This record gives sequence, structure tokens and C-alpha cells, in this order.
Amino acid sequence: MAAYVVIRIRAHYPEKLKDYQQVAPSIIEKYNGKLLARGGKVVSLEGPEESRRVVIIEFPSLEKATCFYNSTEYTQAIELRKGTAEFELIAIEGID
Repeated sequence: MAAYVVIRIRAHYPEKLKDYQQVAPSIIEKYNGKLLARGGKVVSLEGPEESRRVVIIEFPSLEKATCFYNSTEYTQAIELRKGTAEFELIAIEGID
């Protein structure tokens, strides 16, 4: 069953995120992830206004999504973004 990683980002130093942004897509691909949305226009339909950058990634399973996040490669990528932005990540199973 597919799973989705939803990332919300508040960048304090967007220019310093470039190193992270260069390596993250290849790590996502290595774990069979597919970027579905990355930083496009966000419209809040209900609830508080969302001003953060939103990224949505589809993985073949929740296991693949968690393997991606816990991988050595992504752990190293996280180090590249420390101090530049606040990241919130969740993984959720899709519907059969």
C-alpha cells in the first residue's frame, strides 16, 4: 500500500538549503519515492493560513518511507539543513 511523506518547511536561510536540495531528490529516488509536490503555491481552504513550503512524496509502502527517513544517506542530508530551517515530517499510509 502506498504511503506519503508530507514535509512542511519554514526556511530561515533559504540560500543555505541548496546543498540539502541538491542531494535529497536522489535519496528519495533510491528508496523508490516520487515527488508529487514541492514548494508550489499553497491555498489554505480551512484553518490557519499555511505559509510554509510543503513537499509531498509518495513511496510504495510505509516501510519504504521510514527506511528512506532513517537511511544513512538521509541522516547525512539532515545535517546539511541543520540551522537553516524548521522541518516537520509525517508519514501516512494511503488507502487500498
